Amino acid sequence: MVHPAGEREIPRVVDILADSFFSDPTWSWAFPDPQLRRAQLTRWWDLYLRGARMHEDTVWLSENSESASVWFPPGASEFTPEQEALIEPLFIELVGAKQAERIMALMSGFEEMRPKSEPHYYLSLLGTHADHRGRGIGFSLLADNLGWVDSMNMPAYLEASNPANVALYQRYGFERVGECTIPDGPTLITMWRSAAK
Repeated sequence: MVHPAGEREIPRVVDILADSFFSDPTWSWAFPDPQLRRAQLTRWWDLYLRGARMHEDTVWLSENSESASVWFPPGASEFTPEQEALIEPLFIELVGAKQAERIMALMSGFEEMRPKSEPHYYLSLLGTHADHRGRGIGFSLLADNLGWVDSMNMPAYLEASNPANVALYQRYGFERVGECTIPDGPTLITMWRSAAK
């Protein structure tokens, strides 16, 4: 059964996300060296999930821990101020100051695009480990999560970091509402799903 990840399951979530975003256009741009990328993504998602764990029912796993999703409730911050202070130094450590500056611009782009006028659930991450891809497990997790969001009569928002996934999200009721291209970097597609009627 789909369930919120417990503390002991967080390393598995980090592993799923590091694996599933390895070839993602946005995150492979952020961490361009494929020899280092998995370790870099592992460090980044570990920090990111520390922020996500501040909120209840934020990190989700499929029944057999093949897929993971990260949802933030309306108005929730992704990091404490103390965690936020660690982000840029971590990127500098992982990729150097110049690339870290570019990644920080990407992070600002995420923040600027997120709708401010209407409370919503924010699907930050959805990924499936390579060993289990192509069987619909990730989108089954998404469907269950959306049922949960619908039970609260709330809309949902996401940024598609891989344009190839836009059509898949549209099947689950998301509509494309905008995009942002980072200079010399990826294009992020913003998508909105209205509250269930």
